[in-house]
Amino acid sequence: MIQRREGGPGPGAEREPDAAHDAAHDAAHDAAHDAGHGAALRGEIAEAARVLARLGLVTAYGHVSARAGKSMLITPAADLAGVTASSVIEVPLAAAVLPAGVLPAGVPAEAWAHLALYQARPDAAAIARAQPGGAFAVATVVTMMVPLHGQAAWLGESVPVCDDAALLRSADRAERGASCLPAGEALLLRGNGALTLGATPGLAVARMWLLAAACDVYLAAMAASGANPVTALSAGEIASWRAVGGELLPRLWEHLRRRPGPGEPWPGEVQGQDQPRDHRRPPAPRVMPLDLGEEREPHGSGPGREEP
Repeated sequence: MIQRREGGPGPGAEREPDAAHDAAHDAAHDAAHDAGHGAALRGEIAEAARVLARLGLVTAYGHVSARAGKSMLITPAADLAGVTASSVIEVPLAAAVLPAGVLPAGVPAEAWAHLALYQARPDAAAIARAQPGGAFAVATVVTMMVPLHGQAAWLGESVPVCDDAALLRSADRAERGASCLPAGEALLLRGNGALTLGATPGLAVARMWLLAAACDVYLAAMAASGANPVTALSAGEIASWRAVGGELLPRLWEHLRRRPGPGEPWPGEVQGQDQPRDHRRPPAPRVMPLDLGEEREPHGSGPGREEP
């Protein structure tokens, strides 16, 4: 039998230093993990923002955010084309903890819209804010846009319109806007662009690109239909497309993150001197000289053609 010395530490006392050490180690590990996750998430937000800009869905205005525990991380009030991970700003999710309802310095004033959506939609993990051109047009003619093609179903069973063109620059106005999106992943803002949700910043941006495409399809269908009705997707068709969204939407994001902006070459292509790299400038049309006489009279006489 092992005896301990008189007055020496007992079994419980012997384990206490180990338990304290383990607790400190676990806390340090958790802190390092959280810091690593936060840094990675900041990188994802910054990349998503730059892709949003490269796709031409924003100009000088727009933002991307993600939920991070009891806070959100959001891009600054700046051109998204130049956003880096270090410029992403942390904002408490609970607006009540903000002093006098004032957002931190550098945060876009419409960050209230992100905060309101995170409060109203616990399933929202990331948000993109942009201004697709077609979104302005659609929001003036409908109160709800129904999907006309399969991929549009990944935006929701329908896309509601917030019928208030004012900027969402206050908690109250943002809460009213968020109440327009009780379900689904996209919201049109009349006169003010759109908001999309996603499980990651990249997927929120992919949905913004899809929303822009869906608006273009909707406008084209309405213009081409004339007096004929436009056939929207049925409830069963919408459900079938939404069932595969988790598989296919990430593939769209992987495509978009590599997709060049207007006038830029795809990876592996040679950038010509006459192809500007500025994502804001559309590529110049290519003009080929034509001999109209030869096109119109390939076998007969024409201007500049000698008689046989």
